[in-house]
Amino acid sequence: MSRALGALVAVGVLLAGCSAPAAAPTLTATADDLTGTVNVFAAASLTETFSELATAFEADHPNVTVTVNFGGSSALATQIVQGAPADVFAAASGTTMKTVTDAKLVSGSPTTFVSNMLEIAVPAGNPGKVTGLNDFANPSLTIALCAVAVPCGAAAKTVLEEAGIVASVDTYEQDVKSVLTKIELGEVDAGLVYQTDVLSAGAKVTGISFPEASAAVGTYPIALLSASSNKDVARAFIDYVLSPAGMKVLSNAGFGTP
Repeated sequence: MSRALGALVAVGVLLAGCSAPAAAPTLTATADDLTGTVNVFAAASLTETFSELATAFEADHPNVTVTVNFGGSSALATQIVQGAPADVFAAASGTTMKTVTDAKLVSGSPTTFVSNMLEIAVPAGNPGKVTGLNDFANPSLTIALCAVAVPCGAAAKTVLEEAGIVASVDTYEQDVKSVLTKIELGEVDAGLVYQTDVLSAGAKVTGISFPEASAAVGTYPIALLSASSNKDVARAFIDYVLSPAGMKVLSNAGFGTP
């Protein structure tokens, strides 16, 4: 009797073990450890692309805010040297980046990531009947260029000298987007902007390429600033810009390889 009772108890225990629910698997979520704000100073010609990249980066890192300050590269470089709080600098020329590196304000070395070329831009419909760079010497036309101190102005000076043209300039602007705006509004008959600016303006302007543009291909360096208060996020943002996803955004906007 005792042996039979023991057998029954053993069977009951075995059945109870078989019917017990299995332990739930342990799920480990990997939290994003990037937090805080990163201040990016970027050339005006990067406005559309870096705005898109900043939004995508924030989507990947919900605890991060990317604040982008766009402007003429020379003005941005001056602000950085004067102590403006910035974590990343993306310039439209090596010359303007050199202002910052000479002041020993860059951590590591800048990375050149894209290139750009000038293009003639005219208002939709081309009311001034501009056909090429020679028309920039026509005093009856209203012409806008970037100031020589900024990369687009330095490039314009180079291509005009290469073509042997003395331009009849009516207004010098502090960044390329200011030139583009005057063209879009029909305030000038023509100006020199980057190819990427012509693409971003869409139907508001017409672009006219010219062979002398190859004499002043602009290259864009990006760098982590030594005074950055959020270096981990700043490095991650630079890495994202240089990643295949970031480079695709830049390529789609018309930027070339360095």
